[in-house]
Amino acid sequence: MKRVPLKRIVDHCERRLHPGTYKDYDRAWNGLQVENDGTVRRIAAAVDASKATVDLAVAAKADLLVVHHGLFWNGTVPWTGRRYQLLRRLIEGNLAVYSQHLPLDGHPTLGNAAQLSRALGFRSPKPFFEHHGQHLGVSIRLPRPMDREELNRKLSKVLGATPVLLRGGAVTCRHIGICTGGAGSELAQAAREGVDTFISGEGPHWSHGLAEDLGLNVFLGGHYATETFGVRALAAELSETFGIEWTFLDHPSGL
Repeated sequence: MKRVPLKRIVDHCERRLHPGTYKDYDRAWNGLQVENDGTVRRIAAAVDASKATVDLAVAAKADLLVVHHGLFWNGTVPWTGRRYQLLRRLIEGNLAVYSQHLPLDGHPTLGNAAQLSRALGFRSPKPFFEHHGQHLGVSIRLPRPMDREELNRKLSKVLGATPVLLRGGAVTCRHIGICTGGAGSELAQAAREGVDTFISGEGPHWSHGLAEDLGLNVFLGGHYATETFGVRALAAELSETFGIEWTFLDHPSGL
């Protein structure tokens, strides 16, 4: 089985995703989070790094786990109990972990929003949802209006579950913005950027009333469900570039 130096894969990811240009959350720790023996034969991709996905990756005989949400979201100390078990599993399984958060949201081709837009069959997406000088999503001006319920059906098929639909706007959609994950709390920004329909993952209870106040249609497809796209796209590109196998580890959060 072909072996590829871990450093070559990490360097490729850094060149493609430009993590240094994003102002991310402190605990995101974009980049290589755990080393292995220095070589990779098989890649696993998952939305979240956790004991469960690490176990799945080791069972799949992966040497590298590529994730969107890394190991340090909830703090890192003390390394006891299940955290110790996680550390031990990583070392004994010779599993490296590579994580990219906002860079894998905002990338114009590999990003969650761009890939979701592509899965929906939309063309010519534009940068959308600015965050500290970088865009985390995409927007699409439809060549002809789409019925709101038709978009709901398309999203349901792509995501594998029916989104929560906040019917705050018109019954037809003309200008759609996509920013995955937790951007449902930022409806005002989406409206300021000119969209009449906003697709995200999750939002707070008060987003319902705000959507009505803003005249905005909002589709909340689930944080997890809307963020499977980026890690899949990145792992597929790494597989093609370096000639090694990859697999997606589906471990839904239900959120």
